[in-house]
Amino acid sequence: MELPAHAAVLDGEVVVDERGRSSFQLLQQRGASRRGLAFFAFDVMALDGEDLKPLPLEERKRRLEKLIGRRAGVIRYTPHFHADGRTVLAHACRLGAEGIVSKCRTARYRAGSRSDDWQKTKCVRRQEFVVGGFTDPEGSREGVGSILVGYYEGRALRFAGKVGTGRGWNDAFGRKLRGLLESIEVDATAFDPPPPGALAKRAHWVEPRLVAEVQFAEWTSDGKIRHPSLQGFRTDRRPADVRREREVDSAT
Repeated sequence: MELPAHAAVLDGEVVVDERGRSSFQLLQQRGASRRGLAFFAFDVMALDGEDLKPLPLEERKRRLEKLIGRRAGVIRYTPHFHADGRTVLAHACRLGAEGIVSKCRTARYRAGSRSDDWQKTKCVRRQEFVVGGFTDPEGSREGVGSILVGYYEGRALRFAGKVGTGRGWNDAFGRKLRGLLESIEVDATAFDPPPPGALAKRAHWVEPRLVAEVQFAEWTSDGKIRHPSLQGFRTDRRPADVRREREVDSAT
């Protein structure tokens, strides 16, 4: 795609466009192939020899839109929204986006530094999962490496991934968790089918009695959770009632 300029320095992100949403998972799987990639430009720092970084964001965005236009080519203009941040975030999360970046309209471009002019807010998902196993710690970690979690689909416990970080997860918590899990350890896995590869060989299995509340970024296409974080355990939830929660599209 050619732009009406001799030289331009753009700030943006290369993504795989999946039904109007960027997909980090598909980008990782793309390898050397460029098919399906798009560059979403959200700022311009220089244009035909002119340094635009000292200009306010609003002016840089105006120059950027004039340069790229609104067409859906390989290089795409990323519009901005003059609206309440909470409202924009809520809509972004309902659409399945990873989050939003709020920027000060009068701020100059600050290369290579963090400032209060840019605020990133992530969409997070949260639900309960059944604990079906755990792994041994590695390195200096104590107790448990990660817990293996899943959800029920009918009577089958489907594996959804492993969780090895979370609120208050330190060595003392790891040792206490190890004792709890060893008290319900069994020889065979409750996951149907079992976790794939080497994980199944090195895992310890437990009776599916515990329900963990987990925060995570998104579901992958193969039914696993990405960037999970343990928030705690639920004693008010029956493991058999834990199902995968589905998002419902909203037109509002």
